[in-house]
Amino acid sequence: MLFFGGDKSRMVSADDALPGRPHAIPTASTHFVNGTALQGPVPDGMQEAMFGMGCFWGVERMFWNLPGVHTTMVGYAGGHTPNPTYEEVCTGKTGHNEVVRVIFDPAKTNFEDLLQVFWEGHDPTQGMRQGNDRGTQYRSGIYTFSDRQASAAKTTRDAFAAKLRAAGYGAITTEILDAPPFFYAEDYHQQYLAKNPNGYCGVGGTGVTCPIGVAQV
Repeated sequence: MLFFGGDKSRMVSADDALPGRPHAIPTASTHFVNGTALQGPVPDGMQEAMFGMGCFWGVERMFWNLPGVHTTMVGYAGGHTPNPTYEEVCTGKTGHNEVVRVIFDPAKTNFEDLLQVFWEGHDPTQGMRQGNDRGTQYRSGIYTFSDRQASAAKTTRDAFAAKLRAAGYGAITTEILDAPPFFYAEDYHQQYLAKNPNGYCGVGGTGVTCPIGVAQV
């Protein structure tokens, strides 16, 4: 992933953030792997989830082949700059996180199943980084779309925190927030590792298993 010099570990204030633009940047219209639509409303009967786990290239690949997942897309969320570009996010001056948005069928999977992938797929104790990727855009985050999702996120966080402590890890730094606006990333970022099978992926878990069945949604 791109990295520019300077301290990227501090969240930029709204007053100091880049201005962005009023219109969305161009992106793909369909999913490169399964052909589903990337834009438009959530299909009837489906639900959505959104996670930040570090570099979104590797994170998206964890989700798109899961049973019950209808489609996935990557983008930017949690900051101040409207419709940012990747280059702007990499400056650390937008406040945005790299996120994956997941559209799933609750008749075939549930939010807790996605949470298990989230907790086990990265190290949620690292603050404003993930592995060698450093900066606020790589922070751990769960962005919830209902009170039930928020409750499940917090319940699984507390259960996993105990397991991590027992394994010698520090405190979980994951932010759990109501879902902010989602801004699509550029076309080439969507399903990047399907288009570039040998591409970079800096995301890795702790090897600690997250307890399941504690917050069924």
